[in-house]
Amino acid sequence: MDRSSLFQLIQEQLDPENTGFIAVENFTSLVEHHELQLDPSKLEMLFALVQSNEEGQVCYQELIELMSSKRSSSFRRAIANGRRTLQREILLDETGLGVYKRFVRYVAYEILPCESDRRWYFHQNRLCPPPVFMAIITVVQIIVFLCYGIMLNKWVLQTYQPDFMKSPLVYHPRHRAQVWRFFSYMFMHVGLEQLGFNALLQLMIGVPLEMVHGILRISLLYMAGVVAGSLTVSITDMRAPVVGGSGGVYALCSAHLANVVMNWAGMRCPYKLLRMILALVCMSSEVGRAVWLRFSPPLPSSGPQPSFMAHLSGAVVGISMGLLILRSYEESLQRQCSWWVIVFSFITFLLFAIFWNIFAYELLGVQIPPPP
Repeated sequence: MDRSSLFQLIQEQLDPENTGFIAVENFTSLVEHHELQLDPSKLEMLFALVQSNEEGQVCYQELIELMSSKRSSSFRRAIANGRRTLQREILLDETGLGVYKRFVRYVAYEILPCESDRRWYFHQNRLCPPPVFMAIITVVQIIVFLCYGIMLNKWVLQTYQPDFMKSPLVYHPRHRAQVWRFFSYMFMHVGLEQLGFNALLQLMIGVPLEMVHGILRISLLYMAGVVAGSLTVSITDMRAPVVGGSGGVYALCSAHLANVVMNWAGMRCPYKLLRMILALVCMSSEVGRAVWLRFSPPLPSSGPQPSFMAHLSGAVVGISMGLLILRSYEESLQRQCSWWVIVFSFITFLLFAIFWNIFAYELLGVQIPPPP
């Protein structure tokens, strides 16, 4: 029996009047007789939902969302009320796990602040689809860097080479009409140090986030940071080019760090204070390095060096849009007013930046240095 037929059968048997609610007694009987083919973790969630209900009814829509591996905010509140039923044993106490399952458990404790969420993720996790987005982005960045490194015979401070800045991937204000450059600059890097920093964070933070929250949400957050980075530079540092994936990286890292801080008591990752301090120091050092290269270039150059504003705008995207995404594990973003406020604000920023790029450069008389 397929899922749609099962849903229809449940509604016909338990909710014949189509009220949208199912009596707890009937629902409990259905679950206890195992007529629902669900894995153990979902059965635990169902029992917790039943026992936490005080009105003698279970919402039919909540049942559909659970069986579809989607939990609404009201369902999460019900689970929180029935937490004694749900937490039969701590996930860390489970033994006999394989290498992959131990890694999944590690990811759950690194990313999720709630034990019930960690157990839910651990039991319903599947390797398909794999977290390919961050891996593909990182591999492409490495390949592009190697190609330009071999061509230029230079592995640090590549932006001082005219041939590097002639690349069709680099964002340069003189070529801002070529829209793809607002995205493609993320594949180019100043040197080995910037590429190594970004690639390390993308794999250490981006991949676990993608495993937990899915490719759509994490790719949206990363690309929002990338686009916000180039557009912010075009507004605040109008003569400067941009290279590197720091806008997307800082969106991911800032969202994760903010989520850890706001759920400090619930996070069970080891040495979290030390790791938080280390992450902030490294991110601040990278921003400082970018500021130094922008205003005090160590070598003669034919024009302004890449801007650091992409780092800051990426962090803003992470603290706003990213934090909401990470706090909405298995919840529908479309049902949250704060999500639409953020989306409206981001679209407003995009429209403002587009008009700025079309009209402001000529109105303000900005002298843009020619590309190499």
